[in-house]
This record gives sequence, structure tokens and C-alpha cells, in this order.
Amino acid sequence: MSWIRQNAVKNPDALAKYSKAVNRLKLEKSGKFTTDFGIPGDKNPVSSYDVFVIWHIQVSNAAIPLGGDPMVRNWAHRGPVFLPWHRMMLLYLEGQCQRVLGSNGVSDKTFGLPYWDWSVDGDNGSLPTAPIWQPTSMGGQGMPVSDGPFAYRPGDPNSFAVRIESAYDGKPSQANVLPTSTDVKNALAFGPSGPDPNPGDRYDVLNYSIASDGFRGRLEGWTPNPDPSRTRPWLHNQVHAWIGGDMSPAGSPNDPVFFLHHCNVDRIWESWMQRYNRVYAPDRTAPEYYNGERIDDTLDNAGFATSIRTMLDRREYYTYDVLP
Repeated sequence: MSWIRQNAVKNPDALAKYSKAVNRLKLEKSGKFTTDFGIPGDKNPVSSYDVFVIWHIQVSNAAIPLGGDPMVRNWAHRGPVFLPWHRMMLLYLEGQCQRVLGSNGVSDKTFGLPYWDWSVDGDNGSLPTAPIWQPTSMGGQGMPVSDGPFAYRPGDPNSFAVRIESAYDGKPSQANVLPTSTDVKNALAFGPSGPDPNPGDRYDVLNYSIASDGFRGRLEGWTPNPDPSRTRPWLHNQVHAWIGGDMSPAGSPNDPVFFLHHCNVDRIWESWMQRYNRVYAPDRTAPEYYNGERIDDTLDNAGFATSIRTMLDRREYYTYDVLP
């Protein structure tokens, strides 16, 4: 059975179910403790939601290749694995949401993660008063956020403590604007140069890093296209920077808007793959140096073995209401 991922702003019921599920996961004890993850200090229980936060921190600090620098490439970012790894993470979170929304041991398979189409807000001036930031949606600004479904409640250790920083003009700090629909269209339309490029070159090219020019680098936000003079991050990175606060560091899933954001990133990738025949690079012939990023390599996964190839088409599980 497949489900549909819907626009969070246009489908408030889907967003409300997401908020309910995340709060339930935040209250639910996973059975694991901070010491199980090598976190120093007292032994404290870890919620089912916070497992995802820790997972993201750990993969962000795990280098590819082994023994390398995670700030060059890691198991989830700065290279071609960025999109398939986050797709896997979304599916795991989605499954957990379906579980806690279900009843009598039966998961709610009608639920699909909603996405936040930030390009709409980018087209409309990148306002911090946009519909997604209203108390009836994700809540607004604050250190920590003080309204909406994830408002911080003093004295309640189970509540969220989400920080969204703002600059002197009242707008979120760091990046000044959100990506626009034109930015998305430019990334989707990118084609490799040269007389006879390989199909995979449209996705990524040597040396498969933040400097390589391809769709992945553009969507992740490293490649400054189409105007190299603009000194800001792009697309995915730009959204993290625009929100700031907990969305900036490796613990960014602590802000539940993380999953709405990455669901939209996945939606853009799905649109790209339907256009270009689901190509990926590097292939299985790439050197061992790229172990963890080749198409048949196993993704960093705390559960069962999942290869990158299996993440290239998940339409048997979910589809989107509309693609860009």
C-alpha cells in the first residue's frame, strides 16, 4: 500500500497528524539511554524521536572514507549519498509516525509525511510570518519557540526546546532569503557540459564532494548556480541557514521542521529522477576510496542493510501530491 505526501500548508490535517505523531514519539521512551550512544554525563533515557537526532549527529561525524575528515565528506552529507541517505531517514521516521498514529497494533498507513514547499515562501519575500510559522502550523520564533505544537514548556523535560534565531530586523538570521521557484527550476534543468557526458554526470561527478558540479551539489546547496557572485548557501543548505538555531548544527532534526524541509528536498529529487531515468553516481566500479557512496554500497543504517540502489525508487511506498 502506498501513501501520498502532501503540502503541509495546503493540507493542515496532514500537518496536524505529523505534529501529533512527533509529540507522541517525543514522549515515548525508546528503551535506549544516552550512555548507549556514547554520550558523556548521566545515564538518561532517550525518546523515540531523539533517536533520530542522535543518528543524524553520528552520521554527520562519520567520515567517508574511514579515517578521513567528516567535514569533507560523511555518511549523510557533502557527497552523492546525501539524497539517498536522507530518503532512508524520512522513511524510518514516517514508519514511526504511522505506528504511533495507529491503533490496536495496526499502523496508520494513510499517513504520509507532509512537505514544506519553501520556494513559495521564497517567492513571496521570505517572511517569518508565512503560514508555516503560524501557531496553528509549526509555530513562530523564540529562543526557545513559545507557541505552536512544539512550544517549550518550562519545567517539562519532555517538551521541545527549539531555537529559531532572529536578526535585528526581526527576520531569521544567517541567510537573508529562502530559495525561490527559479532556484529550484535552475537546479532541475542543470545538464553536464562536454561533448559526450556519462548519464551519471548529471547527478554528480568526480571528486564527489562539495566542489563537484552536478544536480546533487546544487540541491544540497554547495554549488552557486546560476550566479557565483551571490555569497550565500543554496537550496537545502540555504533553508537550514535561513531558519538558524537548532536547524544549523548536526542536531538539526531536533527542530521538527527538519523533516518537512527534507521531505521537500526529496520531492525535488523525485521530480529530477522522473525526468532523467533515476541515474546515480558513482557506480559500483568506483575506487574503494568512495566506499559508502557507490550505488550498491550499504547506507549507514542502525536497522537492516539498505543499499543506495534501493533508495532510487520508493514509489511502492509513497508518492507526492505534485512535483515541481
